[in-house]
This record gives sequence, C-alpha cells and structure tokens, in this order.
Amino acid sequence: MDVRIYQPGKTPTQSGRAHSQDWVLESRRPGRKVLDPLMGWTGSSDTSQQVCLRFDSREDAVAYATRYHLSYVVEEPHKPRPRIKSYSDNFSYNRVR
Repeated sequence: MDVRIYQPGKTPTQSGRAHSQDWVLESRRPGRKVLDPLMGWTGSSDTSQQVCLRFDSREDAVAYATRYHLSYVVEEPHKPRPRIKSYSDNFSYNRVR
C-alpha cells in the first residue's frame, strides 16, 4: 500500500493553527468508486481512504510506515510567505509584492 506523509497547512477560513503542527499519514491509492443507482451517491468498499493517522513528528510517521512495510512518500511543508508588518506599508510607493 502506498501512503503519503505530510504536514497539513493552516485552514484558510480560520486564524488559528490547530492541527497544522501534526504530521498526517494517509492512503494514496484511490479505491474504485461505485455509483448508487437509486440515490446517485458515490461509494466505495475500500475503507483505507477513511483512515487518517496523526503523529507528533515526521520521524514517528516514517517509523510507523517502515514498521508495517508501507511504501511512503514524504511531502515537505510549504513555508509561509513573509507578511507586511505595518498598515502604512500597504500604500508605500516602494512596496515589494
């Protein structure tokens, strides 16, 4: 089974950084989707996509994947862009974009 190990970004609708410091291990293999003829919902019998494991550090997630012989890919977290610190800098002529 292929798994992906990554550190999720900050939620764009919230100002806090809750759950963005954890490392997440989730399945990468897409299961076959089945269309329900009566309701029109899509479903799958593959429950591995519902499992999302959280770890305190990257090393813990990699150790878990190697212990259970899972092939994994580690995605490095994105660095946030630096912000303008002063409100008046928004109207500066020499503003860096």
